[in-house]
Amino acid sequence: MKFHNLVLCAFLLLVAPLFGRDKTDVVVMKNGDRLTGEIKGLNSGVLYLNMDYILGTSSVQWSKVHHVESTQLFIVKTASGSVYTGTLSTSDVQRFNGDINLGAIYSKGNQSTQFNLDSLVQYPRERWSAQGEYSSTLASSTGASPSTRNQVNLQSQRLLRWDNWFYQGIGIFLQSSEQDINLQGTLGGGIGRYFKNTNNAQISLLGGLAWQDTAYQATAEPIPNQNLAAALVAGQMRFFRFNKTSFDLGAIVLPALNQPGRVHVNMNTSYYIKVFSNLTWNISFYGNWDNRPPANFSGSDYGTSTGLGWTFGNR
Repeated sequence: MKFHNLVLCAFLLLVAPLFGRDKTDVVVMKNGDRLTGEIKGLNSGVLYLNMDYILGTSSVQWSKVHHVESTQLFIVKTASGSVYTGTLSTSDVQRFNGDINLGAIYSKGNQSTQFNLDSLVQYPRERWSAQGEYSSTLASSTGASPSTRNQVNLQSQRLLRWDNWFYQGIGIFLQSSEQDINLQGTLGGGIGRYFKNTNNAQISLLGGLAWQDTAYQATAEPIPNQNLAAALVAGQMRFFRFNKTSFDLGAIVLPALNQPGRVHVNMNTSYYIKVFSNLTWNISFYGNWDNRPPANFSGSDYGTSTGLGWTFGNR
């Protein structure tokens, strides 16, 4: 089949390949070149193609593709939010996308060391998706107690019948020695919309409700768990350039309903540069703020990290 000019409207193309099927898909470039192989997927303006005569997966700039020819069935989500599905079975393992990043910083002056670990796994399907993310930071220096921060983000999303609208559930679990938080759990959900969904950018906004429970470290005067019912406002922006760089920014704002005036903010942002193949270099910023923490407790924890990463799937 042929999809003429699909390049102008497609955001995400998930091909449902049979395990070990023949590499007979044809990608016709705008300059007339023809590439024959097995289409693995399309993500962030990059078409992934396996060819018998090239080792590994090749990356093709989607904006340079004229059309695709294939006897296989596809799952296509357009920029307008419409989804077209086929009935071809696939191996679930091939659907996973993600990355893992490691970094370390050492300073001889004050004998300070920082280690960081970040990982992300995504599982996209035709009309829904799920992802999990884990980040960990350990910092120590002479004369000071080690500082630790661990965060787990869980997210599940399903597209609605209206173009570019979706509903989403989130779970955030945070430990921060800087804020004396043993465990802070946030569960919420709401309705969202993609305002931009193209080969170069993705921008979405979510509104809903959330519940947050925070257990603080023991002190001379025990502090009971802090429970908040809150409005939920979450924004996500992602900008990418063909197989070279990407910039991700995610923020969640929780204005408390049962404690008017109290606001929690959680933010994560990362900038990636591809080094070669699946190897990337990245720099990240994280932050967590509470404008009304318990007395004598810190209301913020933020920092930066940098390191090397490895991507897999169509990440």
